[in-house]
Amino acid sequence: MDLKNARVLVVGGAGFVGSHLVDQLIGEPVKDIVVLDNLVRGKKQNLANALRDPRVQLIEGSILDVELLKRLMQGTSYVFHLAALWLFECVHQPRAAVDVNIVGTYNVIEAAQQARVKKIVYSSSASVYGDALATPMTEEHPFNNRTMYGATKIAGEQILRAFYEQHKLNYVGLRYMNVYGPRMDYKGAYVSVVMKVLDRLDESQPPVIFGDGSQAYDFIHVQDVARANVLALKSDASDQFFNVGMGVKTTINDLVKTLLELTGSKLKPEYKPQEQSFVTQRLGSTEKAERLLGFRAKISLRDGLKSVVDWRRQEKEEVVG
Repeated sequence: MDLKNARVLVVGGAGFVGSHLVDQLIGEPVKDIVVLDNLVRGKKQNLANALRDPRVQLIEGSILDVELLKRLMQGTSYVFHLAALWLFECVHQPRAAVDVNIVGTYNVIEAAQQARVKKIVYSSSASVYGDALATPMTEEHPFNNRTMYGATKIAGEQILRAFYEQHKLNYVGLRYMNVYGPRMDYKGAYVSVVMKVLDRLDESQPPVIFGDGSQAYDFIHVQDVARANVLALKSDASDQFFNVGMGVKTTINDLVKTLLELTGSKLKPEYKPQEQSFVTQRLGSTEKAERLLGFRAKISLRDGLKSVVDWRRQEKEEVVG
């Protein structure tokens, strides 16, 4: 797909992943970048640098507003759909999860189809897989999900498939592994361990690990995820789903150890019983994304975690200043 002089709509573009995607789209020869976000979890400050570019426009609104979506889709070539309630919210607000993640996603897809958008890139999740039945998980791994969040992401994927079958609306779905990086918040069920550990260390308190720390995940830096989105849009791939991860398994013990080293802390982790039963093993195959999208993660876990430590330090200095 050719991005030259294109109008791109980024739904959820003020959020964690979305804002990094907007930053990278600025480097492309696009004509306009329209960001739609309700600013409930997204933040205008995430787009502070991007909004200096005259091509970037932020519209505050909801994907439940069908008429707004129809207006924004007019003249739009490509859509990135990232807006969603995350796992934590889906556990505690299941009806809202259905409204936003399923009905809202349908609204985006329908409006895109009616406006003859050329392609949608949809942010799905490795949550559709649930606990791994075999590792690394390929895209053919069965849906072993047992969470409301995963259920809504499966629904979004299936709606896209149906629209492709009926209307030939091109799309690519990206199944993110465990995304972390600057601008992350505290709502992720797994990656929040990064922020919680750093919070404890800031208070000179030992980091807390729930369970024995052997839980292992595929952590991927948000800038790599944003790059995967751009590559997915540019690719010829359609009606396809791709894992987006490092392809490297990291235990919570190893994650905490690296954070202790990066911060120079001598504190020892404190172990407590597992509070909630979420997925405990996750590792995605990266072969399909490498082969069809040309995507391979570049940022190592250590460098990526250092970027989070540096970002937090800068944020605090700005508050103090």
